[in-house]
Amino acid sequence: MRLVAAQFKHETNTFSPVPTPLERFEPKFGNAARTAFRGTNTPLGGYIALAEHAGADLDVPVAAEAWPSGPVEEAAFETVADAILEAVKQGCDAVLLDLHGAMVTRQHDDGEGELLRRIRALLPGVPIAVALDFHANLTAQMVENCTAIVGYRTYPHIDMREAGERAGRIVMEAVAGRCKPLMRWGNRPMIPHVMRQATEDEPMKSLIETARREEGGKVLAATVFAGFPHADIKDAGLSCVVVTDGDDEKAGEVTQRLLDQAWKNREDFVYKSEPLDEALKRAKALGDEPGKGPVILLDHADNCGSGGTQDSMAVIEAVIRHGLNDVAVFAVTDPESVQNLIEAGVGRRAGVALGGKRDMPAIGVKGKPLKVEGIVRAITDGEFTIRGPMYTGVRVGMGRAVVLDTGPVEIVIAEKNHEPWDLGCLRSVGIEPMEKRFVLLKSRVHWRAGFKPIAKAVVDCAGVGVTTSDYSILKFEKLRRPIFPLDPEAAA
Repeated sequence: MRLVAAQFKHETNTFSPVPTPLERFEPKFGNAARTAFRGTNTPLGGYIALAEHAGADLDVPVAAEAWPSGPVEEAAFETVADAILEAVKQGCDAVLLDLHGAMVTRQHDDGEGELLRRIRALLPGVPIAVALDFHANLTAQMVENCTAIVGYRTYPHIDMREAGERAGRIVMEAVAGRCKPLMRWGNRPMIPHVMRQATEDEPMKSLIETARREEGGKVLAATVFAGFPHADIKDAGLSCVVVTDGDDEKAGEVTQRLLDQAWKNREDFVYKSEPLDEALKRAKALGDEPGKGPVILLDHADNCGSGGTQDSMAVIEAVIRHGLNDVAVFAVTDPESVQNLIEAGVGRRAGVALGGKRDMPAIGVKGKPLKVEGIVRAITDGEFTIRGPMYTGVRVGMGRAVVLDTGPVEIVIAEKNHEPWDLGCLRSVGIEPMEKRFVLLKSRVHWRAGFKPIAKAVVDCAGVGVTTSDYSILKFEKLRRPIFPLDPEAAA
């Protein structure tokens, strides 16, 4: 059996000013891709394990994943897509794809659908497995051009490898003639707020539990996708897909039940922000209460894991202004400041105009640096291996990283984006989060994977950025309307 497995992932925030060239993907080709992802908690890691267990001839032409940002440059899309297409042109018994589901390119609103369309044109009858992110914006073009779609069931995403294995098994059973996968899908006119999508909280918890209960017998997989609302495309929003063993009626029934449950609870998917000054006053009081672990402060409007610039200084400025102390911040992406602080050297006092290097025209915000001064405590290469439950085993790099200690606040400043979902992001630069009174993270939900077990309390801090939960400042042009909650009168 010859299999082709590949990874091509990007969650596109069409409001983000951060460009997405090929370099942002840091693509790995051939043996380098296979080596980097073998044994990891990723869909590609799951595919590799399945293929090796089956003794299959496995070709991994490319693994490419970029931090969420603006629309993907066409040259980047074509380079990675061509690597996959060249591999499938050689012929294979099945294709196993680790995709995101919310990729938008300069020319294609549905990047994954376009890739799958091209693969299907080359291989009309070959089974294609697709593992998608929980935040996929599912489309008809995706479903029509593959055999089985399975998505993550957790947010934070700690079951990525499992999703790949489930999708891969369905397709390998189809290759063996032991099942005939059939899919049905649908969506509802709703874009749940990301801050209300955590799968351990209601209303998403019950929806995922319903999907799990529906599986079994003829139902091979039932997936709920929360959708990614910051992609301004027609089909953004919540959707479901069900894979059965040849039972069209059952697939349709389960899909509708899941969608009906989501729509019934739509009001519970709406997130309402607390004013920043009020949040920090509350946080300061929580920090004085007894108990182990830090108070986690979430700068959720500037989350690079959803396309944020990671250099908005609004929340950091407010933390300093409110007099919070014993604070660790992860992280500000600012290559210029990193270089200046490296030149100053460890142990030296230095000042920089930190962050605010990028304007955010989609929301009418000009970049506003914050002048800070302190002692350079550490300089590192910014690399570490993730040991927590999300992306376990993956080696990551945030470029060169510096710790600037202002006294009340220690700030990690890095050359590249990285969302803090693993304790290693702080420990790798010499900061022990358990010893801090406050830890300020530029994250929305993924922080829970590593930091929730140590958190004494959590305070959401509504700052400024293109991952804002205030949809009223986002100018949607392509999104289907009416849609809830932008249009309260929207009907299913």
